[in-house]
Amino acid sequence: MTNPPLDLSQLALDRTPDSQATHTRPRRNRWIVRYLIPFGILVGFIALLATAAGRRLMPAQPVTVVPVVVKRAEQQPSGSALFQSPGWIEPRPTAISVAALAPGVIEELMVVEGQPVSKDQPIARLISIDAELNVEQAKNQLAIREGELARANAELSAARVRFDNPVHLQVQLADARSKLANVQTELAKLPFMIEGAEANTRYTLSSMEGKQSAKGAISGNIIARAESEHAVAVATLQELRQRMPNVQREARALEGKVEALDRQLALLVEETRQVQEAEAKVQSAEALRNDAALQLRQAELTLDRNVVRAPIDGRVLRLIASPGTRVMGLESNAGQSSSTVIEMYDPNRLQIRADVRLEDVPMVTQGQLVEIETASSSVAIQGRVLQVTSSANIQKNTLEVKVELIDPPLTIRPEMLVTASFLAPEVDIRVDSDTRAESILAPRRLVLSDDSGAYVWIVDEGDAARRQSVVVGRESGADLVEIASGLNPTDKLIASGYEGLSEGSFVKITGDDPIVGMN
Repeated sequence: MTNPPLDLSQLALDRTPDSQATHTRPRRNRWIVRYLIPFGILVGFIALLATAAGRRLMPAQPVTVVPVVVKRAEQQPSGSALFQSPGWIEPRPTAISVAALAPGVIEELMVVEGQPVSKDQPIARLISIDAELNVEQAKNQLAIREGELARANAELSAARVRFDNPVHLQVQLADARSKLANVQTELAKLPFMIEGAEANTRYTLSSMEGKQSAKGAISGNIIARAESEHAVAVATLQELRQRMPNVQREARALEGKVEALDRQLALLVEETRQVQEAEAKVQSAEALRNDAALQLRQAELTLDRNVVRAPIDGRVLRLIASPGTRVMGLESNAGQSSSTVIEMYDPNRLQIRADVRLEDVPMVTQGQLVEIETASSSVAIQGRVLQVTSSANIQKNTLEVKVELIDPPLTIRPEMLVTASFLAPEVDIRVDSDTRAESILAPRRLVLSDDSGAYVWIVDEGDAARRQSVVVGRESGADLVEIASGLNPTDKLIASGYEGLSEGSFVKITGDDPIVGMN
Protein backbone atom coordinates (compact mmCIF):
# COMPACT_ATOMS: atom_id res chain seq x y z
CA MET A 1 0.00 0.00 0.00
CA THR A 2 1.47 3.33 -1.08
CA ASN A 3 1.08 6.70 0.60
CA PRO A 4 -0.62 9.50 -1.33
CA PRO A 5 1.69 12.39 -2.44
CA LEU A 6 1.99 15.39 -0.13
CA ASP A 7 0.47 18.70 -1.17
CA LEU A 8 2.90 21.38 -0.04
CA SER A 9 0.84 24.18 -1.46
CA GLN A 10 -1.25 24.19 1.69
CA LEU A 11 1.79 25.43 3.67
CA ALA A 12 2.27 28.50 1.51
CA LEU A 13 1.56 31.92 3.07
CA ASP A 14 -0.47 34.50 1.37
CA ARG A 15 1.86 37.52 1.06
CA THR A 16 -0.51 39.53 -1.05
CA PRO A 17 -0.47 43.07 0.46
CA ASP A 18 -3.72 44.12 1.98
CA SER A 19 -4.28 47.58 0.74
CA GLN A 20 -6.75 48.41 3.47
CA ALA A 21 -4.48 47.22 6.31
CA THR A 22 -1.61 49.14 4.82
CA HIS A 23 -3.59 52.31 4.78
CA THR A 24 -4.90 51.87 8.39
CA ARG A 25 -1.49 50.92 10.19
CA PRO A 26 0.16 54.04 11.60
CA ARG A 27 3.63 54.79 10.25
CA ARG A 28 4.72 55.72 13.78
CA ASN A 29 4.34 52.15 15.04
CA ARG A 30 6.89 50.90 12.55
CA TRP A 31 9.47 53.48 13.80
CA ILE A 32 8.96 52.44 17.43
CA VAL A 33 9.38 48.74 16.63
CA ARG A 34 12.41 49.21 14.42
CA TYR A 35 14.43 51.80 16.40
CA LEU A 36 13.13 52.86 19.79
CA ILE A 37 12.65 49.47 21.39
CA PRO A 38 16.13 48.09 20.43
CA PHE A 39 17.75 51.34 21.56
CA GLY A 40 15.93 51.17 24.86
CA ILE A 41 17.08 47.61 25.42
CA LEU A 42 20.70 48.63 24.67
CA VAL A 43 20.55 51.58 27.04
CA GLY A 44 19.11 49.41 29.78
CA PHE A 45 21.85 46.82 29.33
CA ILE A 46 24.54 49.49 29.49
CA ALA A 47 22.99 50.98 32.62
CA LEU A 48 22.82 47.55 34.25
CA LEU A 49 26.47 46.87 33.36
CA ALA A 50 27.58 50.25 34.69
CA THR A 51 25.66 49.68 37.92
CA ALA A 52 27.24 46.24 38.42
CA ALA A 53 30.83 47.15 37.54
CA GLY A 54 30.96 50.87 38.11
CA ARG A 55 32.40 50.57 41.59
CA ARG A 56 35.04 48.12 40.41
CA LEU A 57 36.19 50.63 37.82
CA MET A 58 36.74 53.32 40.44
CA PRO A 59 40.22 53.70 42.02
CA ALA A 60 40.53 51.68 45.23
CA GLN A 61 42.42 52.69 48.39
CA PRO A 62 44.68 49.81 49.59
CA VAL A 63 44.05 48.95 53.24
CA THR A 64 44.80 46.22 55.77
CA VAL A 65 42.14 44.90 58.11
CA VAL A 66 41.92 43.21 61.47
CA PRO A 67 38.88 41.48 62.98
CA VAL A 68 37.35 42.54 66.26
CA VAL A 69 38.09 40.44 69.33
CA VAL A 70 35.17 38.79 71.11
CA LYS A 71 35.77 38.24 74.81
CA ARG A 72 33.75 35.74 76.77
CA ALA A 73 32.63 36.89 80.18
CA GLU A 74 31.75 33.63 81.86
CA GLN A 75 34.08 32.38 84.59
CA GLN A 76 35.64 28.90 84.58
CA PRO A 77 36.80 26.88 87.60
CA SER A 78 40.51 27.19 88.30
CA GLY A 79 42.55 24.57 86.41
CA SER A 80 39.78 23.67 83.99
CA ALA A 81 40.40 23.76 80.25
CA LEU A 82 39.20 27.02 78.73
CA PHE A 83 39.86 26.03 75.13
CA GLN A 84 42.18 23.93 72.97
CA SER A 85 44.46 25.00 70.17
CA PRO A 86 46.65 23.06 67.74
CA GLY A 87 50.34 23.80 67.57
CA TRP A 88 53.80 22.41 66.99
CA ILE A 89 57.02 22.21 68.97
CA GLU A 90 60.03 24.39 68.17
CA PRO A 91 63.32 25.25 69.90
CA ARG A 92 63.27 28.15 72.35
CA PRO A 93 63.86 30.82 71.36
CA THR A 94 65.19 29.53 68.01
CA ALA A 95 67.31 26.72 66.61
CA ILE A 96 71.08 27.17 66.94
CA SER A 97 73.01 27.31 63.67
CA VAL A 98 76.43 25.65 64.01
CA ALA A 99 78.66 27.31 61.42
CA ALA A 100 82.16 26.59 60.17
CA LEU A 101 84.42 29.45 61.24
CA ALA A 102 87.02 28.71 58.56
CA PRO A 103 86.47 28.49 54.80
CA GLY A 104 86.95 25.14 53.13
CA VAL A 105 85.33 21.92 51.96
CA ILE A 106 83.69 19.47 54.36
CA GLU A 107 85.58 16.20 54.44
CA GLU A 108 83.52 14.31 57.03
CA LEU A 109 80.28 14.74 58.99
CA MET A 110 80.55 13.14 62.42
CA VAL A 111 76.92 13.33 63.66
CA VAL A 112 73.44 12.35 62.49
CA GLU A 113 70.04 13.95 63.00
CA GLY A 114 68.64 13.50 66.50
CA GLN A 115 72.03 12.57 67.99
CA PRO A 116 72.82 14.05 71.42
CA VAL A 117 76.08 16.00 71.45
CA SER A 118 78.11 17.65 74.19
CA LYS A 119 79.80 21.02 74.16
CA ASP A 120 83.02 21.16 72.04
CA GLN A 121 82.30 17.74 70.55
CA PRO A 122 83.51 17.50 66.91
CA ILE A 123 80.63 17.90 64.47
CA ALA A 124 82.42 17.96 61.11
CA ARG A 125 85.94 18.06 59.72
CA LEU A 126 87.18 20.15 56.80
CA ILE A 127 89.99 19.29 54.38
CA SER A 128 92.95 20.73 56.30
CA ILE A 129 96.07 20.22 54.16
CA ASP A 130 96.20 23.89 53.18
CA ALA A 131 95.83 25.00 56.79
CA GLU A 132 98.64 22.63 57.87
CA LEU A 133 100.98 24.06 55.24
CA ASN A 134 100.12 27.58 56.36
CA VAL A 135 101.06 26.65 59.92
CA GLU A 136 104.47 25.31 58.80
CA GLN A 137 105.11 28.43 56.74
CA ALA A 138 104.17 30.64 59.69
CA LYS A 139 106.57 28.71 61.95
CA ASN A 140 109.44 29.21 59.50
CA GLN A 141 108.69 32.89 59.20
CA LEU A 142 108.68 33.20 62.99
CA ALA A 143 112.12 31.50 63.18
CA ILE A 144 113.50 33.99 60.63
CA ARG A 145 112.14 36.93 62.58
CA GLU A 146 113.54 35.60 65.85
CA GLY A 147 117.01 35.32 64.21
CA GLU A 148 116.76 38.93 63.00
CA LEU A 149 115.80 39.99 66.52
CA ALA A 150 118.80 38.16 68.02
CA ARG A 151 121.12 39.89 65.53
CA ALA A 152 119.63 43.27 66.36
CA ASN A 153 120.07 42.62 70.09
CA ALA A 154 123.73 41.71 69.49
CA GLU A 155 124.30 44.96 67.60
CA LEU A 156 122.63 46.88 70.42
CA SER A 157 124.84 45.20 73.05
CA ALA A 158 127.98 46.05 71.07
CA ALA A 159 126.87 49.65 70.60
CA ARG A 160 126.19 50.05 74.33
CA VAL A 161 129.61 48.56 75.23
CA ARG A 162 131.25 50.93 72.74
CA PHE A 163 129.30 53.80 74.29
CA ASP A 164 130.16 52.87 77.86
CA ASN A 165 133.83 52.13 77.04
CA PRO A 166 135.04 54.44 74.22
CA VAL A 167 138.52 52.86 74.12
CA HIS A 168 138.99 53.66 70.42
CA LEU A 169 138.63 57.37 71.11
CA GLN A 170 140.90 57.17 74.13
CA VAL A 171 143.62 55.51 71.99
CA GLN A 172 143.37 58.20 69.33
CA LEU A 173 143.49 60.92 71.97
CA ALA A 174 146.53 59.39 73.66
CA ASP A 175 148.35 59.09 70.33
CA ALA A 176 147.58 62.72 69.48
CA ARG A 177 148.77 63.88 72.87
CA SER A 178 152.01 61.87 72.47
CA LYS A 179 152.70 63.45 69.10
CA LEU A 180 151.93 66.87 70.50
CA ALA A 181 154.38 66.29 73.32
CA ASN A 182 157.13 65.28 70.88
CA VAL A 183 156.54 68.34 68.74
CA GLN A 184 156.49 70.59 71.77
CA THR A 185 159.80 69.06 72.92
CA GLU A 186 161.33 69.58 69.51
CA LEU A 187 160.01 73.15 69.44
CA ALA A 188 161.61 73.79 72.80
CA LYS A 189 165.00 72.39 71.61
CA LEU A 190 165.11 74.39 68.38
CA PRO A 191 166.42 77.69 69.87
CA PHE A 192 169.32 75.88 71.45
CA MET A 193 170.06 73.90 68.34
CA ILE A 194 170.05 77.13 66.29
CA GLU A 195 172.38 78.78 68.79
CA GLY A 196 174.78 75.78 68.59
CA ALA A 197 174.60 75.82 64.81
CA GLU A 198 175.46 79.54 64.78
CA ALA A 199 178.46 78.92 67.04
CA ASN A 200 179.54 76.03 64.86
CA THR A 201 179.17 78.22 61.78
CA ARG A 202 181.40 80.93 63.30
CA TYR A 203 183.99 78.31 64.29
CA THR A 204 184.14 76.68 60.88
CA LEU A 205 184.34 80.13 59.28
CA SER A 206 187.30 81.09 61.47
CA SER A 207 189.01 77.75 60.84
CA MET A 208 188.46 78.02 57.11
CA GLU A 209 189.85 81.57 56.98
CA GLY A 210 192.93 80.62 59.06
CA LYS A 211 193.74 77.70 56.82
CA GLN A 212 193.21 79.71 53.71
CA SER A 213 195.72 82.33 55.00
CA ALA A 214 198.33 79.56 55.47
CA LYS A 215 197.65 78.19 52.03
CA GLY A 216 201.27 77.62 51.13
CA ALA A 217 202.17 76.04 54.44
CA ILE A 218 199.40 73.41 54.54
CA SER A 219 198.05 71.08 52.00
CA GLY A 220 195.07 71.88 49.78
CA ASN A 221 193.08 68.96 51.20
CA ILE A 222 193.05 70.49 54.63
CA ILE A 223 191.84 73.77 53.23
CA ALA A 224 189.08 72.01 51.21
CA ARG A 225 187.98 70.08 54.29
CA ALA A 226 187.70 73.30 56.28
CA GLU A 227 185.65 74.90 53.54
CA SER A 228 183.35 71.87 53.41
CA GLU A 229 182.82 71.86 57.18
CA HIS A 230 181.91 75.55 57.03
CA ALA A 231 179.37 74.94 54.24
CA VAL A 232 177.80 72.11 56.23
CA ALA A 233 177.58 74.32 59.34
CA VAL A 234 175.92 77.10 57.30
CA ALA A 235 173.40 74.63 55.77
CA THR A 236 172.58 73.17 59.16
CA LEU A 237 171.97 76.64 60.58
CA GLN A 238 169.62 77.52 57.72
CA GLU A 239 167.72 74.26 58.06
CA LEU A 240 167.19 74.82 61.79
CA ARG A 241 165.98 78.35 61.22
CA GLN A 242 163.48 77.18 58.55
CA ARG A 243 162.25 74.28 60.75
CA MET A 244 161.00 76.60 63.51
CA PRO A 245 157.70 77.83 61.81
CA ASN A 246 156.91 74.34 60.52
CA VAL A 247 157.23 72.84 63.98
CA GLN A 248 155.13 75.63 65.43
CA ARG A 249 152.36 74.94 62.88
CA GLU A 250 152.56 71.21 63.58
CA ALA A 251 152.26 71.87 67.29
CA ARG A 252 149.17 74.03 66.77
CA ALA A 253 147.59 71.33 64.58
CA LEU A 254 148.22 68.65 67.14
CA GLU A 255 146.78 70.86 69.85
CA GLY A 256 143.56 71.23 67.76
CA LYS A 257 143.43 67.49 67.17
CA VAL A 258 143.83 66.75 70.87
CA GLU A 259 141.11 69.26 71.69
CA ALA A 260 138.76 67.73 69.07
CA LEU A 261 139.38 64.20 70.29
CA ASP A 262 138.85 65.31 73.85
CA ARG A 263 135.54 66.92 72.81
CA GLN A 264 134.52 63.84 70.85
CA LEU A 265 135.28 61.66 73.86
CA ALA A 266 133.10 63.87 76.02
CA LEU A 267 130.12 64.00 73.60
CA LEU A 268 130.27 60.48 72.10
CA VAL A 269 128.02 61.62 69.21
CA GLU A 270 128.68 58.72 66.87
CA GLU A 271 128.45 56.16 69.65
CA THR A 272 125.12 57.61 70.79
CA ARG A 273 123.81 57.42 67.22
CA GLN A 274 124.90 53.82 66.94
CA VAL A 275 123.13 52.92 70.20
CA GLN A 276 119.91 54.63 69.13
CA GLU A 277 120.01 53.05 65.69
CA ALA A 278 120.58 49.62 67.25
CA GLU A 279 117.65 50.19 69.63
CA ALA A 280 115.43 51.12 66.64
CA LYS A 281 116.50 47.95 64.84
CA VAL A 282 115.66 45.89 67.92
CA GLN A 283 112.25 47.53 68.17
CA SER A 284 111.55 46.88 64.49
CA ALA A 285 112.77 43.30 64.79
CA GLU A 286 110.55 42.74 67.84
CA ALA A 287 107.54 44.08 65.92
CA LEU A 288 108.27 41.79 62.99
CA ARG A 289 108.76 38.86 65.38
CA ASN A 290 105.43 39.64 67.12
CA ASP A 291 103.69 39.91 63.75
CA ALA A 292 105.12 36.54 62.73
CA ALA A 293 103.95 35.07 66.05
CA LEU A 294 100.48 36.51 65.39
CA GLN A 295 100.45 35.00 61.91
CA LEU A 296 101.36 31.66 63.45
CA ARG A 297 98.50 31.95 65.96
CA GLN A 298 96.10 32.79 63.16
CA ALA A 299 97.30 29.84 61.10
CA GLU A 300 96.96 27.52 64.11
CA LEU A 301 93.50 28.94 64.85
CA THR A 302 92.43 28.36 61.25
CA LEU A 303 93.76 24.79 61.47
CA ASP A 304 91.86 24.25 64.72
CA ARG A 305 88.71 25.69 63.13
CA ASN A 306 88.89 23.05 60.43
CA VAL A 307 87.14 20.92 63.04
CA VAL A 308 83.59 22.24 63.61
CA ARG A 309 82.55 21.78 67.24
CA ALA A 310 79.23 21.92 69.09
CA PRO A 311 78.73 25.23 70.94
CA ILE A 312 76.41 23.75 73.61
CA ASP A 313 75.10 20.51 75.04
CA GLY A 314 72.09 19.53 72.97
CA ARG A 315 70.73 17.52 70.05
CA VAL A 316 71.17 17.72 66.30
CA LEU A 317 68.00 19.12 64.74
CA ARG A 318 68.92 18.78 61.07
CA LEU A 319 71.97 18.45 58.81
CA ILE A 320 72.41 21.45 56.52
CA ALA A 321 75.67 20.60 54.74
CA SER A 322 77.11 17.31 53.49
CA PRO A 323 80.62 16.01 52.67
CA GLY A 324 81.96 17.90 49.68
CA THR A 325 79.99 21.05 50.49
CA ARG A 326 82.03 24.26 50.44
CA VAL A 327 81.58 26.59 53.40
CA MET A 328 82.62 30.25 53.40
CA GLY A 329 83.61 30.66 57.05
CA LEU A 330 83.92 34.23 58.32
CA GLU A 331 84.71 35.79 54.94
CA SER A 332 83.16 39.21 54.38
CA ASN A 333 81.35 38.10 51.22
CA ALA A 334 79.84 35.02 52.88
CA GLY A 335 76.05 34.71 52.81
CA GLN A 336 73.72 34.34 55.76
CA SER A 337 73.75 30.52 55.78
CA SER A 338 76.73 29.75 53.52
CA SER A 339 78.73 28.44 56.50
CA THR A 340 76.01 26.57 58.44
CA VAL A 341 76.81 22.87 58.86
CA ILE A 342 74.02 21.70 61.20
CA GLU A 343 71.22 23.12 63.34
CA MET A 344 71.01 22.20 67.02
CA TYR A 345 68.60 22.73 69.87
CA ASP A 346 68.61 22.41 73.63
CA PRO A 347 66.14 19.61 74.59
CA ASN A 348 65.52 21.36 77.90
CA ARG A 349 64.49 24.59 76.19
CA LEU A 350 61.49 23.93 73.96
CA GLN A 351 58.33 25.89 73.24
CA ILE A 352 55.05 25.53 71.39
CA ARG A 353 53.71 27.84 68.75
CA ALA A 354 49.95 27.49 69.15
CA ASP A 355 47.32 28.87 66.75
CA VAL A 356 44.75 30.41 69.10
CA ARG A 357 41.42 31.56 67.68
CA LEU A 358 40.91 35.29 67.98
CA GLU A 359 37.79 34.88 70.09
CA ASP A 360 39.88 32.87 72.58
CA VAL A 361 42.79 35.33 72.69
CA PRO A 362 41.34 37.47 75.55
CA MET A 363 41.44 34.40 77.79
CA VAL A 364 45.21 34.04 77.29
CA THR A 365 47.43 35.67 79.91
CA GLN A 366 51.18 35.69 80.37
CA GLY A 367 52.31 32.89 82.70
CA GLN A 368 49.06 30.94 82.20
CA LEU A 369 49.38 27.16 82.66
CA VAL A 370 48.89 24.96 79.61
CA GLU A 371 48.59 21.18 79.20
CA ILE A 372 50.18 19.79 76.05
CA GLU A 373 49.22 16.45 74.57
CA THR A 374 51.16 14.69 71.83
CA ALA A 375 51.31 11.18 70.46
CA SER A 376 54.96 10.78 71.51
CA SER A 377 54.18 11.18 75.21
CA SER A 378 51.76 9.09 77.23
CA VAL A 379 51.31 11.79 79.85
CA ALA A 380 50.36 15.44 79.47
CA ILE A 381 53.24 17.91 79.41
CA GLN A 382 53.01 21.07 81.48
CA GLY A 383 53.61 24.43 79.85
CA ARG A 384 53.47 28.13 80.58
CA VAL A 385 52.48 31.00 78.27
CA LEU A 386 55.53 33.05 77.29
CA GLN A 387 54.09 35.65 74.95
CA VAL A 388 50.53 36.75 74.51
CA THR A 389 51.33 39.00 71.55
CA SER A 390 52.36 37.37 68.29
CA SER A 391 51.53 37.32 64.59
CA ALA A 392 47.90 37.12 63.52
CA ASN A 393 46.60 35.26 60.48
CA ILE A 394 43.46 36.78 59.01
CA GLN A 395 42.79 33.77 56.77
CA LYS A 396 42.79 31.30 59.66
CA ASN A 397 41.42 33.91 62.08
CA THR A 398 44.08 32.85 64.62
CA LEU A 399 46.85 34.36 66.68
CA GLU A 400 50.18 32.65 67.33
CA VAL A 401 50.96 32.26 71.04
CA LYS A 402 54.29 31.03 72.44
CA VAL A 403 54.09 28.42 75.23
CA GLU A 404 57.14 27.31 77.21
CA LEU A 405 57.48 23.59 77.97
CA ILE A 406 58.22 22.81 81.62
CA ASP A 407 60.60 19.81 81.97
CA PRO A 408 59.93 18.34 78.51
CA PRO A 409 60.57 14.57 78.21
CA LEU A 410 63.39 13.32 76.02
CA THR A 411 60.93 11.85 73.53
CA ILE A 412 59.81 15.34 72.50
CA ARG A 413 61.32 16.70 69.30
CA PRO A 414 60.86 19.96 67.45
CA GLU A 415 58.26 20.06 64.66
CA MET A 416 55.99 17.53 66.44
CA LEU A 417 52.28 18.38 66.33
CA VAL A 418 50.56 18.90 69.68
CA THR A 419 47.24 19.95 71.18
CA ALA A 420 47.47 22.69 73.81
CA SER A 421 44.75 23.05 76.46
CA PHE A 422 44.80 26.49 78.09
CA LEU A 423 43.79 26.23 81.75
CA ALA A 424 41.72 28.73 83.70
CA PRO A 425 43.78 30.73 86.22
CA GLU A 426 42.89 31.25 89.85
CA VAL A 427 40.62 34.30 90.06
CA ASP A 428 38.09 35.79 92.45
CA ILE A 429 34.63 35.27 90.95
CA ARG A 430 32.74 38.53 91.35
CA VAL A 431 29.77 38.99 89.02
CA ASP A 432 29.07 42.56 87.97
CA SER A 433 25.44 43.59 87.44
CA ASP A 434 26.16 44.80 83.89
CA THR A 435 28.41 41.89 82.86
CA ARG A 436 27.38 40.51 79.48
CA ALA A 437 27.87 37.05 78.03
CA GLU A 438 30.47 38.44 75.66
CA SER A 439 32.10 41.77 74.89
CA ILE A 440 33.65 43.15 71.72
CA LEU A 441 37.20 44.52 71.94
CA ALA A 442 39.11 46.63 69.44
CA PRO A 443 42.69 47.97 69.35
CA ARG A 444 42.75 51.38 71.00
CA ARG A 445 44.79 52.90 68.16
CA LEU A 446 41.96 52.20 65.69
CA VAL A 447 39.29 53.99 67.75
CA LEU A 448 39.27 57.58 66.50
CA SER A 449 37.26 60.54 67.74
CA ASP A 450 36.11 63.96 66.65
CA ASP A 451 33.38 66.43 67.61
CA SER A 452 30.67 63.90 66.80
CA GLY A 453 32.16 61.24 69.08
CA ALA A 454 34.18 58.00 68.76
CA TYR A 455 34.21 56.07 65.52
CA VAL A 456 36.08 53.38 63.59
CA TRP A 457 36.53 52.59 59.93
CA ILE A 458 35.17 49.23 58.76
CA VAL A 459 34.82 47.40 55.44
CA ASP A 460 31.30 46.34 54.46
CA GLU A 461 30.25 43.40 52.27
CA GLY A 462 30.67 45.49 49.11
CA ASP A 463 34.33 46.36 49.86
CA ALA A 464 33.37 49.93 50.68
CA ALA A 465 34.76 51.94 53.60
CA ARG A 466 32.19 52.89 56.18
CA ARG A 467 32.63 55.19 59.14
CA GLN A 468 30.96 53.43 62.09
CA SER A 469 30.13 55.38 65.23
CA VAL A 470 30.84 53.41 68.41
CA VAL A 471 30.39 53.75 72.15
CA VAL A 472 33.57 53.04 74.07
CA GLY A 473 33.21 50.97 77.23
CA ARG A 474 35.70 49.84 79.83
CA GLU A 475 39.44 49.43 79.33
CA SER A 476 40.64 45.88 78.61
CA GLY A 477 44.41 45.61 78.76
CA ALA A 478 47.08 48.03 77.63
CA ASP A 479 46.17 48.05 73.93
CA LEU A 480 42.51 46.99 73.78
CA VAL A 481 39.35 48.90 74.56
CA GLU A 482 35.81 47.54 74.95
CA ILE A 483 33.21 48.63 72.38
CA ALA A 484 29.88 48.88 74.20
CA SER A 485 27.87 49.32 70.99
CA GLY A 486 28.31 49.95 67.31
CA LEU A 487 30.24 46.84 66.23
CA ASN A 488 29.36 43.25 65.42
CA PRO A 489 31.61 40.22 65.94
CA THR A 490 31.92 39.81 62.15
CA ASP A 491 33.05 43.38 61.41
CA LYS A 492 36.49 43.98 59.91
CA LEU A 493 38.31 47.05 61.15
CA ILE A 494 40.54 49.00 58.78
CA ALA A 495 43.96 48.90 60.48
CA SER A 496 46.02 50.94 58.00
CA GLY A 497 45.30 53.12 54.99
CA TYR A 498 42.23 54.82 56.46
CA GLU A 499 43.81 58.25 56.16
CA GLY A 500 41.91 60.29 53.60
CA LEU A 501 38.98 57.85 53.34
CA SER A 502 35.44 59.11 52.96
CA GLU A 503 32.11 57.38 53.51
CA GLY A 504 31.51 54.81 50.75
CA SER A 505 35.03 54.93 49.30
CA PHE A 506 35.95 51.75 47.51
CA VAL A 507 38.87 49.95 49.20
CA LYS A 508 41.10 47.05 48.29
CA ILE A 509 42.14 44.72 51.11
CA THR A 510 45.84 43.96 50.64
CA GLY A 511 46.18 41.75 53.71
CA ASP A 512 45.67 41.48 57.42
CA ASP A 513 47.47 43.57 60.00
CA PRO A 514 50.30 41.33 61.26
CA ILE A 515 50.21 42.54 64.86
CA VAL A 516 47.02 42.48 66.89
CA GLY A 517 48.69 44.57 69.59
CA MET A 518 47.79 43.04 72.93
CA ASN A 519 49.89 42.68 76.04
